[in-house]
Amino acid sequence: MSKYFKFTRRGGPISISLSPNVEKDDVKLALNLIIRPWLWKRGKAINNLEDKFKKYLGVKYAVSFNSGRSAFYAILKALKEVDGLKNGDNVALQAFTCNASINPVLWAGLKPLYIDCNENDFNISAEDLKKKINVKTRAVIVQHTFGLPADMDNIRAICAENNLILIEDCAHSLGAEYNGVKVGSHSKVAFFSFSRDKIISSVYGGMAVTNDPSLADKLRQAQDEFGMPNSLWVLQQLLHPILLYYIILPVYNFLDLGKIFLILSQWLHILSKAVHWKEKRGQRPDYFPKALPNALAVMAINQFEKLGNFNNHRRKITDYYYENLKDTEFILPPKLSSVFLRFTIKHQKAHEIIYKAWHKQNILLGDWYTTPIAPFDTKLEQMHYKIGVCPNAEKLAKMTLNLPTHINISQKDAERIIKFLKKNEN
Repeated sequence: MSKYFKFTRRGGPISISLSPNVEKDDVKLALNLIIRPWLWKRGKAINNLEDKFKKYLGVKYAVSFNSGRSAFYAILKALKEVDGLKNGDNVALQAFTCNASINPVLWAGLKPLYIDCNENDFNISAEDLKKKINVKTRAVIVQHTFGLPADMDNIRAICAENNLILIEDCAHSLGAEYNGVKVGSHSKVAFFSFSRDKIISSVYGGMAVTNDPSLADKLRQAQDEFGMPNSLWVLQQLLHPILLYYIILPVYNFLDLGKIFLILSQWLHILSKAVHWKEKRGQRPDYFPKALPNALAVMAINQFEKLGNFNNHRRKITDYYYENLKDTEFILPPKLSSVFLRFTIKHQKAHEIIYKAWHKQNILLGDWYTTPIAPFDTKLEQMHYKIGVCPNAEKLAKMTLNLPTHINISQKDAERIIKFLKKNEN
């Protein structure tokens, strides 16, 4: 980090978002790529990243896209060709999620079937799944929420019994394991995200993985058919870590200058938004779906090579949270073989605590998710969600808050967070 940002962090902002994985080498790499536009779209990094993913997960095929939702959309498109999914078929997936998980279903002409989640691990409820699947249900999406692995044995058994296609949403969980096997390899097909606030980040990016050769062929065809995003879009993503690192984060809490600069940059299309306004209404922006451009593959590889260090750091921070919050009013998540993208706790005054943390202590805690489908201003009716369908998800949306675990959270940061939480638990 820059010297200035190190200085401001001592008593300054602690953030859970805003590209939290960015380190000095990522910024240097982005600067290097900006002056080499011939590397932006085509290059060797795309295949290199896909090969690294295959080896890491132990799968036969990996196909890259410019986002997790592009990868998911490509999967659904491929399944319509390989497995005969038809327009109007139901895809079962949990509430307490982001609209990025719902929109590809809508874009593919399919219908989301909302399943409630478990209160303890925030993942899809096997019990509710059994109740709600019907003759039109063809596939089940399992979201390993916040990096906590879902109950794959139970879900797999339900899918086998009802002839349902199982898809893993691993956007939060790169490196997590279930029964000693990495998530993403427990299903017919899975997808990952390299969005700005995921386990690894290239600002935007995603990957679809499978062991099915027919499905892999269709995914590769989709990748070719989608084509590359335009050069302006690639430039926006390369600028993101640079501007965050040198301008936005260092002055984020000084008269809100950083926040103002971020909003202005997005309004002027210098930087991209994490969620386009169209996605909040079930519509598709023109930069989805696309293939992953070479420049972002280069950025993703740099982050991927730090994955072990990232996840070891996350485990150390979560161990500290477990130890220091165990005798408090906060309800802690279960201890699973997780990577904890975010350490999510429960409290009746969660939203009040989030507000106080930022306005009184410059601690930006996470609010995933304040509604059954995030962000908060997503039009639920456009997502085909009806209030009352998933009561656990709706309850959790009112009482969860996320603690940061990323590589830029130090022991002192964690101590500040714990100290604040203990003062505000009652």
